Amino acid sequence: MKHDCHYHPGDPAKWHCGECQIHYCSRCMPDADTRQRRALCPHCSKAMRYLGAATEVVPFWQRLGAFFRYPFHTDPLIVIAICTLVPVVAPANLIGILIWLVLALALFKYTYAVINHTAEGHLKPPAVSVAFTGSGFDIVILQLLVFVLMGGLVGASAMLGGPILMLLALAFVILALPASIMVLAMERSVGAAVNPMNLAVLISRIGTPYFLLYGYLILLTLASGAAQDFAVNHFPFWVAQPLAGFLNSTFTLILFHMLGYLLFQYQEELGFASDIQDETAGQDTHQRDRSARFDADIDMNLKDGNYDRVQSMLKEALKRDRDNALRIGQLYQLLTARQDTDELYRYHPRILGWLADRNDGEGIAGVLNTLQQAEPGFKLEDPDLSVRCARALYHRGQFKPALRVLQDFHKRFPDSEQLAPAYLLVAQTLANGLSQWEKATAFLTFIQKKCVNHPLHEQIAVYMEQARNKEPLKGPRASFSVQE
Repeated sequence: MKHDCHYHPGDPAKWHCGECQIHYCSRCMPDADTRQRRALCPHCSKAMRYLGAATEVVPFWQRLGAFFRYPFHTDPLIVIAICTLVPVVAPANLIGILIWLVLALALFKYTYAVINHTAEGHLKPPAVSVAFTGSGFDIVILQLLVFVLMGGLVGASAMLGGPILMLLALAFVILALPASIMVLAMERSVGAAVNPMNLAVLISRIGTPYFLLYGYLILLTLASGAAQDFAVNHFPFWVAQPLAGFLNSTFTLILFHMLGYLLFQYQEELGFASDIQDETAGQDTHQRDRSARFDADIDMNLKDGNYDRVQSMLKEALKRDRDNALRIGQLYQLLTARQDTDELYRYHPRILGWLADRNDGEGIAGVLNTLQQAEPGFKLEDPDLSVRCARALYHRGQFKPALRVLQDFHKRFPDSEQLAPAYLLVAQTLANGLSQWEKATAFLTFIQKKCVNHPLHEQIAVYMEQARNKEPLKGPRASFSVQE
């Protein structure tokens, strides 16, 4: 069953809290340990259930092309080639029969490994070594026992209830055969694979898609039989034999991959959790980033309407890291949205500095306007911040607000090193922005007389010449000539 994240509709859920009945996506749980499948609910701090890829996996009927491409990856092609071509060249004696038997067991083992591999979230085939090394060859004996017991069930039904009960038992065995194969592949238990209740529960939990898959499996079986019959009837024996074996192995891998994918798709209903493995290989999914956890908590609290809580969190964060630009920006957005003038006034030096760094003249003008409405005659008390804000306002075309910020600068900060830059900026605003050349010249004259020792003093003559000619005040042109 598909579940979306409670806080990010459209994003598949990865975690579910049984206590709060809330689903969370990966963005909500950046500190979750997906490898160990452990996470604590952000609300109640209780352990949550990992959903894996159950909520984002594509239904099997939407990826039929991928199923047919599956056997043509390198590893399964090698397995099929070995198991198909080697028996052709093997001697026609006891040794040849033993070789054929061993390769048949290896291919059978590989097909069952495909179910487990796919159910665990691996959409690429298992390695060649899986077929020829390690344990797992007992699956052949287990499957034979399942077939014997199912045949015995049909025979016992015929003896006890006659033809009608036998037909019902046979219909159930045929219908439940894919489910039995899936159970045997996952649990390696003959009892579980032939238990009618166990199989009925599996089919009922998957529901209608099981019967849809069953129809696909019948079509695959018929197609495989038709292709092999065509090969046998239209090609010489030495070509038909390996070709028929190749077709049979290919269709078998497709069939078993589909069974494994059905388990993967309905993992939540079947009581286990797997994630897509091949796409996340090499990535560290266990993130312990406190900053990401903090951002996720802010996001969730905002969407829950807990604005006071978010504001307190941001203020506490700024106590620990006074100049954190990210938190200052978040606090600015929250205070502006809430029209909290008192807190905006309290944090205005850091907020205006943040806006100046971003060259956000409109934002600076908005904050200053709010503060001046709350406190008529409001002025910035920091000369450096005043110049930074005025410069941002000037560059964004906010000429009158820029002049208000620097008004009476020489009276408020008579000893500041920013006096010359401030009044040069005033002159540029008056000349370039408002075309008030005489006033601009007056401020340039002030700098020339009062700021003799400032590095800008030697450039003022150029600015004044530009003002007399009513040219934009841009100062001296850069020169790259080298004096000899």
